[in-house]
Amino acid sequence: MIKKILFADSGTGQVQDMLKNLLRLPAFRDTSINILHVVKSKVTPDAAQKGYEEGGKLLAQALQDLKLDPRNVNTILRQGEPKDIVRAVAEEIDADLILMGSRGLKRLQSILSNSVSQYVFQLTNRPMLLVKDDIFVRTLKKVMVAIDKSDASMYGLELALQMMRDYKGCEIILLRVNPDLPSNLQLSQADMDANPTLARAIKRAKQMGVKHRNLVVGGRPGATICTVAEEQKADLLVLGSPDRRPSVAKNLPDLDRLLGTSLSDYVRVNATCPVLLARTESPE
Repeated sequence: MIKKILFADSGTGQVQDMLKNLLRLPAFRDTSINILHVVKSKVTPDAAQKGYEEGGKLLAQALQDLKLDPRNVNTILRQGEPKDIVRAVAEEIDADLILMGSRGLKRLQSILSNSVSQYVFQLTNRPMLLVKDDIFVRTLKKVMVAIDKSDASMYGLELALQMMRDYKGCEIILLRVNPDLPSNLQLSQADMDANPTLARAIKRAKQMGVKHRNLVVGGRPGATICTVAEEQKADLLVLGSPDRRPSVAKNLPDLDRLLGTSLSDYVRVNATCPVLLARTESPE
């Protein structure tokens, strides 16, 4: 269950709209909201003081825009490197979900521009909901969950089911992309419903009583997931994202990982809707 949200507020983008949509869901009725603003390190005391004053105004504006009762929200103002502070605060408060904006930068571009969301995404072991600055955030009615044989995808499904449970009018689309199938193959609904990879997900959705629909398509997973999400007009895309780094490397990000060679990194950059990455750590 998502009981603590860390909202990393940069004062820009569509992330506030996403948070408003989450708070409309019955599952988030008792969720603790933590709004973080990071003041970048300054050289002079005067510049640092100005940064704190501006940060305080941004937090106050966020409370007003979100129509949140200040007594029920924890506002956090910190100074430092944003990418490090977001990760540190998520650990401090034991956040169940990190919500933040993303410019959708690709690979080397993210490294060279010091992308905060890219850095946090690669190194955190917590679920992370990324909202690109150039997308339109819609009310959550269709949630697509990419299903494969991994425990991470089932964890993503569990998050989606918990979020959408008891929310009338919602639909969860269980998507299986099989790279061994031709991309133009048209399966019958009966064949899709009987897909063995979807069996565990279908059973769980029925147990939770959440309306769901099954899709099985062929093609390259990353590109196909993004294409189908757009075709189906998904309001949120959920993707399992296992952490494959050994524990010795947790604080030593390697360049290959940060350059974004993973499926989840491709989807993060190319999806046209918000993306919830269900990060789980793989056993060693």
